[in-house]
Amino acid sequence: MQRPKLITVSGPTAIGKTSFAVELAKLLGCPILSSDARQFYKEMEIGTAVPSAEEQQGILHHFIQHKSIHEPYSVGDFEKDAIALLNSIFKRSDVAVLVGGSNLYTDAVVRGLDDFPDVPNDISFMWQKAYEAKGLTYLQNELKRLDPAYFNVVDLQNHVRLLRALGVCTASKKPYSSFLGQPKKERSFDVISIELTMPREELYERINARVDAMVAKGLVEEVKGLLPHKELNALQTVGYRELVPYFEGKESLQESIAHIKKNTRRFAKRQLTWLRNHPVKHKLPHNTAVGGKLLEVLGLKKNI
Repeated sequence: MQRPKLITVSGPTAIGKTSFAVELAKLLGCPILSSDARQFYKEMEIGTAVPSAEEQQGILHHFIQHKSIHEPYSVGDFEKDAIALLNSIFKRSDVAVLVGGSNLYTDAVVRGLDDFPDVPNDISFMWQKAYEAKGLTYLQNELKRLDPAYFNVVDLQNHVRLLRALGVCTASKKPYSSFLGQPKKERSFDVISIELTMPREELYERINARVDAMVAKGLVEEVKGLLPHKELNALQTVGYRELVPYFEGKESLQESIAHIKKNTRRFAKRQLTWLRNHPVKHKLPHNTAVGGKLLEVLGLKKNI
């Protein structure tokens, strides 16, 4: 019996993953699952580029604005929910599309998460208080001391990742990196992986233009309404955190917007680094036509 297929569409931010995935899902007559962790939250729409109803083109989308910023939702939670949903989808369909720029979330569905030891609340609290009192640089230095291997690959500006790694190091008395790279979990489906590509300079131009479009659409007003919740993890997202200094009178609006563009480009660079270290089966130019010829390359059949 042929196993169902999960098509994953990855690539850096602003490259056009959503429109590509929608056209593919239309051809295949299947739903889309989003693995973009920034788009999970109901209160965050403009700055996360949530696809509009028009952009979704009638295709059923899952995991878009299904949580509140006040609800904790981890990559482990997403893995469980996504696998449960896929098991349900594959009872009536032999294919589904998973699209998003949060590569860790996509990887959790495809191969499963590495198993880490539990971190007691008192250890998590200790590191959180250290961060609040001593800042990001302190966390970076401590991680470099406790786990230099992970220090060399982690996003050093992401305090959530640093806190998690430090908690595991302290609780287990082992480097966080020693728990990475465990054997892939067995899945009930096969994966067809796609990465969309584009010349770096062209991508950066698209990123800058998209930020300008977000600002014109009302990003500044959206962030203003979320300021009372600026300490929540969800609000540490690029496009939101950079505007806080503007509202605090520490930067001009132009400076904050410039920081959004710069940090979005850095985010794209990290995504590309991840993808370089996690090769996919099909690397396609971003403007690849979605049609019968592509389905033939992917080994799929039109289902409409």
